[in-house]
Amino acid sequence: MNTNIATKTKITVAKGDGIGPEIMQATLDIILAAGAQLDIEDVEIGEKVYEKGLSAGISQETWDSLRRTKVFLKAPITTPQGGGFKSLNVTVRKTLGMYANVRPCVSYHPFVSTKHPVMDVVIIRENEEDLYAGIEHQQTHEVTQCLKLISRPGTEKIIRYAFEYAKKYNRKKVTCFTKDNIMKLTDGLFHKVFDEIAPEYPEIEAEHWIIDIGAAKMADTPENFDVIVMPNLYGDVLSDVAAQITGSVGLAGSANIGQEISMFEAIHGSAPRRAGQNMANPSGLLLGAVMMLVHIGQGDIATKVHNAWLKTMEDGVHTYDIFREGVSKEKVGTKEFAQAVIERIGQEPTTLKKVTYEKSEPIAVKTSGKKADSRKLVGTDVFLYCEDRDANKLGDSLKACGNDDIELIMISNRGLTVYPNGQPETFCTDHWRCRFMAKDQKSEVSQDTIVALLDRVNKAGFDFIKSEGLYYFDEKPAFSLGQGQ
Repeated sequence: MNTNIATKTKITVAKGDGIGPEIMQATLDIILAAGAQLDIEDVEIGEKVYEKGLSAGISQETWDSLRRTKVFLKAPITTPQGGGFKSLNVTVRKTLGMYANVRPCVSYHPFVSTKHPVMDVVIIRENEEDLYAGIEHQQTHEVTQCLKLISRPGTEKIIRYAFEYAKKYNRKKVTCFTKDNIMKLTDGLFHKVFDEIAPEYPEIEAEHWIIDIGAAKMADTPENFDVIVMPNLYGDVLSDVAAQITGSVGLAGSANIGQEISMFEAIHGSAPRRAGQNMANPSGLLLGAVMMLVHIGQGDIATKVHNAWLKTMEDGVHTYDIFREGVSKEKVGTKEFAQAVIERIGQEPTTLKKVTYEKSEPIAVKTSGKKADSRKLVGTDVFLYCEDRDANKLGDSLKACGNDDIELIMISNRGLTVYPNGQPETFCTDHWRCRFMAKDQKSEVSQDTIVALLDRVNKAGFDFIKSEGLYYFDEKPAFSLGQGQ
């Protein structure tokens, strides 16, 4: 019986599917050999749990363990093919409020092949919102939609976390990527909050790039970036791009940070075709475990593990995925790689930059609770299903549904204004946005006015799908114009 268990940090460990059990065992062997003080609760997730009929791939026992330990070291899992199965990662991140995904992307030149030998970029991705809210509908025969949700509290958390991370790890610059030249409200809010928070950190340079040119520059000259923060979808894509251009996605670890519970993992998948062959590279999961050790206050152990891994890389002891003739010295399997790292515990790299992790508390952030002073309803967008593609005919018919309080001012199709003054060349689908507003377009209208309008639209024989309120916040319009309006 271990009488020292009270001094250990409880963590939940899931060995996952495919190569998961092999790389998890290698990871645990290394960090425990380095002196990690852990009280491990093993849980089962993934394929076997899906097969028991739990569509999210996680059992109540695992939820209970995570709430006890508040730290999750997770190997990759396999999500079964076919409908009805939910992404375990998305479920865990959102359920437990893991709002920040942190992915350090570092080049290990000359020991790992890369076109960017001095790259050292940290991608910080918002983890709960954006299009990953997963709210989708098919609304007509021809049109589907996915709602992009960006909240002020969610944005404040991730932006502030990015600056706090930069401050903690002596980073010099935080860059924000958005597409707010097009999505002026959603991405616009993300950029606006970034600009509000940045002045609180005068010692850290702050800049913003539109995502397309920013991504191109990151892929071309990543040495010009330090910490990059962005909404969920962009961060998902670019964190993998950033990891790959360092040399290998297989070397990247990942942290999912929440206010209460955090998860640490590799960014790669379960690679079932490599399972059981003692071939898999455990480095991604190991570097995720290093981030975990820092998070739980065992920075001294994290320092030992990370430096031993760097020394192993320098010594040319490589798994098959990064092995190169003339650079690598020895091709090894998963177990042998772990043993090589263990043998180098206490050593430091001489070519690669050594690391030092100080003992510190996890980064904590807060939100301002800031709200607009006023909110005023001024109209509604009514979305219709109509197979007749004549926008002028539709508009002339809908005008009769207005009254002295509210009138039709615009119809758009896929965002482009087609009434009034639409162009005959414009291709239209069976999905129409019909904008009704107060006649002076700034006067407040009541919910009763909107309900009465929808009743008239319905009685006129139109098939309406949904409506969206049009609001002014602090006397400013909080809705997009139709393209060309």
